[in-house]
Amino acid sequence: QVQLVESGGGLVQAGGSLRLSCAVSGRTFSSSVMAWFRQAPGKEREFVAVITWSGSSTEYADSVKGRFTISRDGAKNTVYLQMNSLKAEDTAVYYCASRYRSSRSPNEYDYWGQGTQVTVSS
Repeated sequence: QVQLVESGGGLVQAGGSLRLSCAVSGRTFSSSVMAWFRQAPGKEREFVAVITWSGSSTEYADSVKGRFTISRDGAKNTVYLQMNSLKAEDTAVYYCASRYRSSRSPNEYDYWGQGTQVTVSS
């Protein structure tokens, strides 16, 4: 079993920054991937970014490319999402998730955190 706990959400003005954290406990594998998804009210959960546990590969949704950075600290078993130049449309509940192979589909992920709310005021 893998447990994921997100933190770092909050209220920020447009143009501001936030850093989300996802603490990972339980079994972790060097071949697994960690991803961030988000879900706005009335919308489907969407892919934001993904990183291999080794940190050697990352992918981003076009909507956040150049503004968000995903990273991980193996020693702390934590994955981060640095969000800069935030926009009102980034407002959502952000979730971290894990599976054994990279995917942009939320339906393919095995483990999920409880989510953290990010609200960007315009």
